[in-house]
Amino acid sequence: MVSGGTRLKPQEDSLNMPVDMVVGTPGRILDHIKEGNIVYGDIKYLVLDEADTMFDQGFGEDIRKFLAPLKNRASKPGDQGFQTILVSATMTKGVQKLIDEEFEGIEHLRTSTFQKRIATARHDFIKLSGSENKLEALLQVLEPSLAKGNKVMVFCNTLNSSRAVDHFLTENHISTVNYHGEVPAEERVENLNKFRNEEGDCPTLVCTDLAARGLDLEVDHVIMFDFPKNSIDYLHRTGRTARMGAKGKVTSLIAKKDVGLATRIEDAMKKNESLESLTTSNVKRDSANSQNTGTKGRTSARSARSSDAPRGRSARSSDAPRVASQKGNKRGVTLSRRPPKVAIKDTTSTRKRSSTKSQPSSSRKHSPSKNPPKARPAEARKAKPVRAGSSKGGEKVGKSGKARPEGGKGDALNKVGSKLSVVGFRGRSTGKSAQAS
Repeated sequence: MVSGGTRLKPQEDSLNMPVDMVVGTPGRILDHIKEGNIVYGDIKYLVLDEADTMFDQGFGEDIRKFLAPLKNRASKPGDQGFQTILVSATMTKGVQKLIDEEFEGIEHLRTSTFQKRIATARHDFIKLSGSENKLEALLQVLEPSLAKGNKVMVFCNTLNSSRAVDHFLTENHISTVNYHGEVPAEERVENLNKFRNEEGDCPTLVCTDLAARGLDLEVDHVIMFDFPKNSIDYLHRTGRTARMGAKGKVTSLIAKKDVGLATRIEDAMKKNESLESLTTSNVKRDSANSQNTGTKGRTSARSARSSDAPRGRSARSSDAPRVASQKGNKRGVTLSRRPPKVAIKDTTSTRKRSSTKSQPSSSRKHSPSKNPPKARPAEARKAKPVRAGSSKGGEKVGKSGKARPEGGKGDALNKVGSKLSVVGFRGRSTGKSAQAS
């Protein structure tokens, strides 16, 4: 194995021995070719693992540098040539186009499970309403899993998020190891060994998507503290567990901004469909387009009704008195041909506006009213409308009218486990604590 982050000399000594296979990273392999430790004439097979990552995340130039001498050698008469094999669990359309251009005439072989969920993994989606403390929610999911002796990977989207999670778990006496871009390569290897060790005290690995590919680990539970931005990253994260037919569990904490993408992924998995090219941006775009289409449909329907309205009134004008008379006889009410419009007003706002109106003329001021207004009870006059969410006496009043006590977000989550609503992949929905899952 030849890779960066370690000294060149020990790898050089290994390459001077008879070798059947070299496994390495593109940059370090090019270094050894430059030093003369690897000879192109001996290469018969080239395998590019995680091919989509190779071309999508900046390794394309190194691969082209490596391929150019091989192609030149294969073009010479009498050369045995070489075979290139690209392997990937996922493939976006953009990367597919790059590969087709780079490897002209390449043959595509796809398995039936390509870009689909892992059949032996259980997927749970915990949708947070926004009132919960996300770190406390993570703790409620993580602690029961660790109590069962599970090895757990916690995925975060950014370095800052990863640091925050690591600090919080350490404060709660949970031993962790880290795996992200700012951890030196040698320390990453040490951290992975601590995580792998069955007798070790670090069964929790806090990481970014750097750990989502290329690591062969025995992981019982994957927790997504931050939900990924696309379905491809979701697949690779879940691929850390339930490997080679083993069982595993995936739990995702879903914030409000992630609900659209998470719902689409959940629906696709229930139908055993491919999770190709689902991203936060295109899910939002599709949702906006559907809303625009619905708005246009309603607008056209209203305009069609308004264009038909005059014809409808003229056609029914001769029958209107007869219909009104029938209704009047039935209810004891006489309806006029064209009933006056009745405006329903808020009495509270009317009283406020009456104080600002100008006084009537003296001739009308003292004239008695034909229909004096009925006096309302004192309670009705004093009553004020109560708005939902108003508070009094240290209690909050919800829309249901029930008072709820004051309390912080974290306190509410710790006291009431039912704050976490777990929606399982099998369609099961429960209001119990996430610990029960």
